[in-house]
Amino acid sequence: MKKLFILSIVSILFLSIMAGCTSTDTSSDSNSDTVELRFFHRWPTEPKKQYFENAVKEFEELHPNIKIKTEAVLNDSYKEKIRIVLGSNNPPDIYFSWSGEFALNFARAGQALDLTEYVNEDKEWSSQIIESQYKPFTLDGKIYGIPWSTDGKAFFYNKQIFNDLNLEVPTTWSELIAVSEKIKEAGIIPISFGSKAPWTISHYIGSLNELIVPEEVIAKDYNLNNPDGEFSHPGYVTALEKFIELQPYFNKGVNSVDHQFARELFNGGKAAIGYFQLAEIGLIEPSLKENLGVFNTPSIEGGEGNPNSITAAPEGIMISSKTKHPKEAMAFIKFLTSKEKGTEQLTEVSEYSAVKGTTTSENASALQQEAIDLIINADKTYLWFDTAVDITIVDAYLTGTQLMLDGKKTAEEVMADVQEAAKKLKEK
Repeated sequence: MKKLFILSIVSILFLSIMAGCTSTDTSSDSNSDTVELRFFHRWPTEPKKQYFENAVKEFEELHPNIKIKTEAVLNDSYKEKIRIVLGSNNPPDIYFSWSGEFALNFARAGQALDLTEYVNEDKEWSSQIIESQYKPFTLDGKIYGIPWSTDGKAFFYNKQIFNDLNLEVPTTWSELIAVSEKIKEAGIIPISFGSKAPWTISHYIGSLNELIVPEEVIAKDYNLNNPDGEFSHPGYVTALEKFIELQPYFNKGVNSVDHQFARELFNGGKAAIGYFQLAEIGLIEPSLKENLGVFNTPSIEGGEGNPNSITAAPEGIMISSKTKHPKEAMAFIKFLTSKEKGTEQLTEVSEYSAVKGTTTSENASALQQEAIDLIINADKTYLWFDTAVDITIVDAYLTGTQLMLDGKKTAEEVMADVQEAAKKLKEK
């Protein structure tokens, strides 16, 4: 009887242990059904921060088995951090990227997933994206990024100030200087500018290079695989000299204030002109309303570039080559680049979607539609300079130009540094 009692106790304990093991295993299986993705982007501030938080929440409701963890850091910090995290053993599954060299460097380094198959398999989705916007994410015939937005650079002006001073919109660089002089004489800041974060300098440099340097020379110099590229054309020096011609018309201390400060100066009517991205219309128009106008970078007398060019480029989303969940990551990208989200995008965060038919009279002002036409009607579009060329070239340009703004370097000295940087790159 005693033995039977002991055997019963042992049996009960054994069954309890087995039941516990079964319960643990079941729980583990249940957890494995949920896929967690990490999404890294460059918008930690409003309104885009909330836009992406809402988008993630909406996507998760549609896909209960997918959870997305988001991390965001601002612009210049993002450029450095994304390179670090993609080189780590635990990169984000999905990440934002500028187009051109910035994105293609990730592809060359084997850090970006080839998305060509997904684009070709689902034409119902992929054909809705403006076809030309894929090109800056394409390397050796393979697509590595999906265009999310498109944008361009132009001069914004305060129509009220122009009308009060009886000024015409400038169409040449000489006219821009003359207009700026009259505004300055009236006691108003002619052009708002902030170069504390030097990417703003690169937008001026890129646009001026496009107007002054021949297209074939730019194509040669910006392509580091071309052994003849050396940034020796005199037009590069001229472009920097044209940029420094604007310095007397900028607000004071440009190297100590950022782009947002410059935009607020313009937005508050304290400056007559600003060099902004077209997507910023939605951030300025609510204040200036009908007094806001836009014009393309004026042509430069004697320039050998295309006078009807514009700095304009898509920005997009890429997937890490190390992701364990490419299909789920692609599902999230398709969601973000749907026509529905593209239409919301312009309304909510003033970003022009790369999806066709998302800028209409229903969700865009007349000025926003006019602005997007600057891109559509341009003979030639160039990528943002700081993403079109190697980062070593960019750093030499921007560091040198900041010093030039402080009176510590000449245009010739800046270009000597750029040429040296290009030479060292080709020697690697």
